[in-house]
Amino acid sequence: MKRDSRLSAVLHALLHMAEHRGPMTSEALGRCLGTHPVVVRRTMGLLREAGLVSAGRGPAGGWAIAVDLATVTLRDLHQALGEPALFAVGHRSEHPDCLVEQVVNAALDDAFDQAEALLMERFASVSLAQLAAEFAHRHQAHRARRRRSAA
Repeated sequence: MKRDSRLSAVLHALLHMAEHRGPMTSEALGRCLGTHPVVVRRTMGLLREAGLVSAGRGPAGGWAIAVDLATVTLRDLHQALGEPALFAVGHRSEHPDCLVEQVVNAALDDAFDQAEALLMERFASVSLAQLAAEFAHRHQAHRARRRRSAA
């Protein structure tokens, strides 16, 4: 079953943009993400509508982060993407006549609602600034390992 990877792709793109410290074209972001620039433009358009990125035209144009990374959470990005489904599991029938299936659906709905609430709570507690700091830490450690192995 295909998973919706837009949240992961958006996080990837935004962290590249934060590291770059300036506008990035759809083509450059497409290379970072391994996707077509049209896909980047479509996705960034959703983020622009949410006020999270801006788009500039001309030679110095491109996509730029329009907010402080500390103010944006994974939940904000999930909402900006239209709140895609978090779980790929569903009911065999949405409106079953069978009482057994009604009980099964109710139990699954309850479990999914609880899991989604927990995940949204966690999403709300993780900011882009936290992810950027973790990336910077890993990048620094990676460079230090490369210097030691080259010496």
